[in-house]
Amino acid sequence: MRIRLSVLVNNEYGVLSRVANLFAARGYNIESLNVAPTHDEGVSRMTIVVEGEKEIVEQIEKQLNRMVNCLKVINLNDQPAVERELVLIKMHTKDTNRAEILRITDIFRGNIVDLSSESYTIAISGDSGKINAVISLFRSFGIKEIARTGLAALTRELKTS
Repeated sequence: MRIRLSVLVNNEYGVLSRVANLFAARGYNIESLNVAPTHDEGVSRMTIVVEGEKEIVEQIEKQLNRMVNCLKVINLNDQPAVERELVLIKMHTKDTNRAEILRITDIFRGNIVDLSSESYTIAISGDSGKINAVISLFRSFGIKEIARTGLAALTRELKTS
């Protein structure tokens, strides 16, 4: 099962290492990890994606909640959330495929952020499915490099009338 956790932690050295070690100690590989400060200087948000059994991940959630530097743990599988990921893709280009690459980039609402006579660097954001789809399409053209940010997510607000 793919588990998505949003964890608010004190913005202090060593916290990331302790959280990662908690998953490693249970034999789980973190598939995606995004960490950055929030609007509050002293707090960072970690968005963690891990593939694992629900019961074990629930144990990890409880242990995270007991950590001194951990302020809040939100299981994003339990509630609606807004999710985005950013990918930068450096593509090989030739005169024969530039138009097709531009068309695919436009369809996925991406942007060319750098170009040379032999390559384009494309930025695309969206959910993980969209990112995986565009990477799959671009593989046949020849990808030079890829950099993915990992998942960033926030819970949705309840709508009021």
